[in-house]
Amino acid sequence: MPTYQSHDGLALHYTDQGTGLPVIALAGLTRNGADFDHVAPHLPVRLIRPDYRGRGQSDWADPATYTVPQEAADVLALMDHLGLTRAAILGTSRGGLIAMMLAATAKDRLLGVALNDIGPEISQQGLDIIMDYVGRNPAQKTYADAAAFRDTYWTRFDDVPMDRWLAEVRAHYAQTPDGLRIRYDPQLRDAMLANQDKPAPDLWPLFDALDGLPVALIRGANSDLLTTQTADEMARRRPDMIRVDVPGRGHVPFLDEPQALAALHAWLEKMQ
Repeated sequence: MPTYQSHDGLALHYTDQGTGLPVIALAGLTRNGADFDHVAPHLPVRLIRPDYRGRGQSDWADPATYTVPQEAADVLALMDHLGLTRAAILGTSRGGLIAMMLAATAKDRLLGVALNDIGPEISQQGLDIIMDYVGRNPAQKTYADAAAFRDTYWTRFDDVPMDRWLAEVRAHYAQTPDGLRIRYDPQLRDAMLANQDKPAPDLWPLFDALDGLPVALIRGANSDLLTTQTADEMARRRPDMIRVDVPGRGHVPFLDEPQALAALHAWLEKMQ
C-alpha cells in the first residue's frame, strides 16, 4: 500500500497511476480517492489520488488537524515525496477549497486547477445537508439498501443507473455484520462543529489567487452547495475560465458526464 509521511508523522495513503501530466485529484470532505473512479479511465494523465488524513486508508489524527490549511500542507508533502515540482489539481468540493488554498500559499507548485462543484461561497442549505450526515453511519444496513435509498431520495440526480449508486456506496462505506460504517474518522464531525459558529471567512481572495492559472469549473446544474449566482461571479472574475453546468446532477457530478469530460479535456489542453 503506497503511503507517504506527513510532517506530524502520519502515514497517508495515495495511488499513482498513468503517465504524462501529473494531476492530483482531491476528494470531497468525507470521501477518498475512489471519488475519481468513474472519471479516471477518461483522463490521459498521471492521476495521483491521496486519501486525506482521517479518511480512506490514511491514518486518523487529532481532529483539530482536519482543516483545509493542514490538508493543503499534506498535498505539498505528497508532491515532495513524489519529487513533483508542479502539478495540476482536480478538486471535488473540499478538494477545490484545498486547491484554492494552495493557489494562495504555494502557487508556484501549481499548473492549473479544475473545481468540481465548489467555489468561494458555499450555500448554507448545502452545508446543513452535510452536517446532517458527517460523522454518522448511514441508517441503511446493506450496500443494496443504501444504493436504493440514493436512487429514491437523491432527487437532484437524474438517470443514474443502480450499478453507479452501488459503486458509490461500496467506495464510501464498509459493510459489517452490524451494518454500514463510514470509511473515515467520525471525529471529522467535531472538527466541523468547532468552526460552525465562527463567521464564514471571505474565500474570494483564494479564488482570485488562481489568476494566471488555467481554471475550469464543473457545476451540477441542480447543486445545493454552489449556487448559480456564485458560479456567475466566478465567471465574471475569470472570463477565461472553462465552465459547464452538468444537467441532471446535484452535488457533486461524477465527472464522467459528457459535459464534464469536455471541460476537463479542454482544461488539460491548456496545460500541454
